[in-house]
Amino acid sequence: MKLSGGVEWALHCCVVLTAASEPVPAARLAELHEVSPSYMAKQLQALSRAGLVRSVQGKTGGYVIAREPAEITLLHVVQAVDGATPAFVCTEIRQRGPFATPPDQCAKQCPVARAMGAADAAWRASLDGVTIADLAASVEGDSGPDALPQIGAWLTTGSDAP
Repeated sequence: MKLSGGVEWALHCCVVLTAASEPVPAARLAELHEVSPSYMAKQLQALSRAGLVRSVQGKTGGYVIAREPAEITLLHVVQAVDGATPAFVCTEIRQRGPFATPPDQCAKQCPVARAMGAADAAWRASLDGVTIADLAASVEGDSGPDALPQIGAWLTTGSDAP
């Protein structure tokens, strides 16, 4: 399954927002990830439309995680950014050409569509089984218990040095 680059940025934003003690401006998230502010804003808007993050207005505004990290799955983020359309869409090729199967004999999906549907379902189930909280715990396990708190402090202090 091919995902847009926006999914990666959106996932990273969700993980680091778990460590922020106050709203984080989109520009600060863009700076952290070294991506253009407009690109980051696009991903944050998709997450906001899906109810995964929310925008806080005002002088100290920015983005905050909108739900408990354990309630946001990777599938939620993928669908927010890339949509929920299946990766494979059957066009009933078997009903074309010189050996076309008549439509009345196509009540059951063809083996290709069944196999691709099963693969898509397994992929979605796998993504639905991992949460933002799981990713945050993995960051802690990989980079140490201070990694996310340090990022959270940097995001909210406005300091130029991590």
